[in-house]
Amino acid sequence: MTVSSAPGKVYLFGEHAVVYGEPAVPCAIERRARVTVEARDDDRLRVEAKDLTLDGFTVEYSSGADEQPDVNVPTPLVEAAMGYVDGAIEQARDAADTPDAGFDMTVESDIPLGAGLGSSAAVVVAAIDAAARELDCDLTTEEVAGRAYRVEHEVQDGQASRADTFCSAMGGAVRVEGDDCTRIDDVPNLPFVVGYDGGAGDTGELVAGVRALRDEYDFAADTVEAIGDVVREGEQALADDDVPSVGKLMNFDHGLLSALGVSSRSLDAMVWAARDAGAMGAKLTGAGGGGCIVALDDTPATETALSYTPGCEAAFRAELDREGVRAE
Repeated sequence: MTVSSAPGKVYLFGEHAVVYGEPAVPCAIERRARVTVEARDDDRLRVEAKDLTLDGFTVEYSSGADEQPDVNVPTPLVEAAMGYVDGAIEQARDAADTPDAGFDMTVESDIPLGAGLGSSAAVVVAAIDAAARELDCDLTTEEVAGRAYRVEHEVQDGQASRADTFCSAMGGAVRVEGDDCTRIDDVPNLPFVVGYDGGAGDTGELVAGVRALRDEYDFAADTVEAIGDVVREGEQALADDDVPSVGKLMNFDHGLLSALGVSSRSLDAMVWAARDAGAMGAKLTGAGGGGCIVALDDTPATETALSYTPGCEAAFRAELDREGVRAE
């Protein structure tokens, strides 16, 4: 039996613009997905999923045959989750050159699904690492990140960036620009507070909406480029250990993302609640449309304010996690 875990993430800056070659800076947070795998004597895959902000589900099937999973929850929900799990297992089999390997797998996570915190990336990264090690194949962290990106790219119909999977594999703060991914050293302590509205946006629909605006209006294309400018200013603020300036730039980024139509009433309400409570900055994180906001505040005020904000289902602190995928 082999166990691996990987962290979720928040975006300091750059979501959506990263799709068009602009830089982005996501940061790993101390919320993790854990994957336990044990090799089987056949080619079947049994997956038990827990704590994924769902009721949980168990499926068992042979991925090498035209067999539908035996499911105990609505099929579309399982298909969405199993696309990532199937891809991760195929990557581990490929790395170990064992195409018929079967597994019993348990997935546990304290990262809300579809909320902009990188839950799918964390599950894929942890699953590849655990399954490969169970097959006596030790992958480097960079190899895990690369293989995880291939899974997300395929499942998301080519819309994925490398940001989520690279950040989850490496930990800490990272910079992603196209295919260029680097870890940012010496990042100051970032006192993250996350607010969650209990929902989730449709990433594909939101990405398509930004693309349509960008194609129709020159000023929308300029807005995407402006997000890239915010990211570059933010990198300098991080290098200078200037956390208040990081917060101000997060506010700018939220305004630009809102102009592109990817915020929502609940996200805006949480952003303003955080700012009114004295947060250094606050913005949506991820694709938007619902899900989570991230704020910077080293006092209890923002978490308290969010907990009383209509539409906010949960609020919690989530410190920067400087460690990426790891064996448990």
